[in-house]
Amino acid sequence: MIKRSILLLTLFLSVSVIYAQNTPGSEDVSINAAEKLLQSDSKISIGGYAQIDFNQPINDGKYSNANLDVHRLVLLFAYRFSEKTNFVTEIELEHVKEVFVEQAFLNHEISPWLNFRGGLMLVPMGITNEYHEPPTFNGVERPNLDSKIVPTTWREIGAGFTGRIDNASLKYQVYLMNGFNGYNGGGTFRGTDGYRKGRQKGAESFMSSPTLSAKVDYYGISGLKLGVSTYNGKSQSSLYNGLDKDDNAAIATADSSVIGISMFGVDARYRTGGLEVKGQLNIANNKNTDEYNDFTGKDMGSQMLGWYLEAGYDLLFGADTNQRLVPFIRYEKYNTHAKTEGNLEINKAYDRTDVTVGAGWWLSSGTVLKADYQFYSDAADNSNGQFNLGIGIWF
Repeated sequence: MIKRSILLLTLFLSVSVIYAQNTPGSEDVSINAAEKLLQSDSKISIGGYAQIDFNQPINDGKYSNANLDVHRLVLLFAYRFSEKTNFVTEIELEHVKEVFVEQAFLNHEISPWLNFRGGLMLVPMGITNEYHEPPTFNGVERPNLDSKIVPTTWREIGAGFTGRIDNASLKYQVYLMNGFNGYNGGGTFRGTDGYRKGRQKGAESFMSSPTLSAKVDYYGISGLKLGVSTYNGKSQSSLYNGLDKDDNAAIATADSSVIGISMFGVDARYRTGGLEVKGQLNIANNKNTDEYNDFTGKDMGSQMLGWYLEAGYDLLFGADTNQRLVPFIRYEKYNTHAKTEGNLEINKAYDRTDVTVGAGWWLSSGTVLKADYQFYSDAADNSNGQFNLGIGIWF
């Protein structure tokens, strides 16, 4: 399973590179909302994005109500203290009733290739976690890989360095951050969605030990962007707070509430003419899950694996219009129980396959109307579907 997944994505990357080399030049093919504000020369900059969804589950033999939701409404503000120093914050309202700070960081340019960055920041892993504004991706909903394995939107508090080395067509990020809350009176990790319940999101976060997050992007071939990312460390546990260093029994108990996390990711995006293709692969290995599950009663897997491939084509490419009409298809395979430890049996329902078919109509670069159908299945022979409509805005 793992070898086949890696082989498929490697083939995809190889074809993308060979095809892209026919087009000379060098360009970075994407930018997110925070980076857009950082590039502004204004003293105060304002931006935002919104996602409004209609979701109709389709289950054989059952009626299901549709769900209509202002999924997210996000406002961004940036303040330029000087030519070198900026502050960016992103405030998100989810489902009309929940308010989060999604980003809040200080960026100081030491040189073009070296910037200090500190605060609440996005973990640079995969594509969607950094580029999640609705007009930047196909489909009403984000890929489920970027929910079940990469817990988008994934952000934590930390500090580090980022920059661009244009002579080598490289962008890098490296940060020390707090880790997931794996235990705070109870376990948070579970087989169905991995780390998702452990995100601290900068809300009175606590830290037992730091984690390292890093990513390198290559943009030296026109239209192509390749990324390699890693995340390494331990989950955090409230049991270490006030722990007597000489109490071996208590230390052993606290150690049982922690897992070691090592995640690796590779991603690719390519656009030429009307053609758009992208792919992503993530592997996460977790240590100490046997003790963690025994202690917390959870069913966390010792390895999670996922990948997807997506292709779309702009039917309006070459026409005298700024609009785009992009039908697309995305195939996802993700398994939060790729491996388990101890007596925990692999749950086949966690080995999932999604196929999404749909289209997006970009009325302008910052507005899009979306429609798609998603086919869901798993290795336990469960299957269902969902029809989605959406409005996406970014300014």
